Amino acid sequence: MKIGFIGLGNMGGPMATNLAAAGHEVTGFDLTAPCPEGVTKADSAEAAAKGQQVVVTMLPNGAILRAVADQIIPVMDQGAVFLDCSTVDVDSARAVATQAEAAGVLGMDAPVSGGVGGAAAGTLTFMAGGSDAAFEIAKPLFDIMGQKAVHCGASGAGQAAKICNNMILGVTMIATCEAFALADKLGLDRAKMFDVVSTSSGYSWSMNAYCPAPGVGPQSPADNGYKPGFAAELMLKDLRLSQQAAESADADTPMGQLAAALYTTFVETEDGKGRDFSAMLPRFEKRGRG
Repeated sequence: MKIGFIGLGNMGGPMATNLAAAGHEVTGFDLTAPCPEGVTKADSAEAAAKGQQVVVTMLPNGAILRAVADQIIPVMDQGAVFLDCSTVDVDSARAVATQAEAAGVLGMDAPVSGGVGGAAAGTLTFMAGGSDAAFEIAKPLFDIMGQKAVHCGASGAGQAAKICNNMILGVTMIATCEAFALADKLGLDRAKMFDVVSTSSGYSWSMNAYCPAPGVGPQSPADNGYKPGFAAELMLKDLRLSQQAAESADADTPMGQLAAALYTTFVETEDGKGRDFSAMLPRFEKRGRG
């Protein structure tokens, strides 16, 4: 398949590499990141998109996605797929899909879960929104870049699934860190706390698979000085997207709103930037009730 790939950073670079290694003809473009091995470098986004069967984008935010869409949709072939794997606001995803449809291009939003490690290993999960026709064309590419792809519904549904999932994740990680800090002050051993909660009604992915307490449970960033597996500033981005969507949809999300506020403080005025999002635990350890 002839594929254009725009956005070759920490996530896009390995994803494009995996597509090229599987035998696809990949042409890539990025303003700053180097072109990975096996990918043909284009001089512009338009050049990367023209004549391709699928164009994949992995971009930082909705404003940049809209700007790139304005550049590439006019040069894409009718019936080609515009596959956006960025995590952006739902409104931008839907606007770009509408723009693509008007030009005879099949738009699909397909944000990912799995981080840089999953991108390199080809084990990402894709949450896809768009038509059945677009999903069928993109499915073999999902199979190369990831281990699972869920067709969540119409355009924007992929972004909706991603931000709802990560709102749960942000809230449950805060609750898990609060509980460990409280357990410490009550004199409860962390290993005993984990043994109880991980097999009781308080279990969650944050506790069982990604425990924020060093030396407890399976290996996690807590055991590596909170070096990011999923950076706190990326969690903040997703929580802000969840609240933007909640505002747009008139949804009451008080826990998501509070989680966004806490991660804002952690990242912007404390020491959270550049640390894993589970580094909320040492934050709570140092704080008292006031």
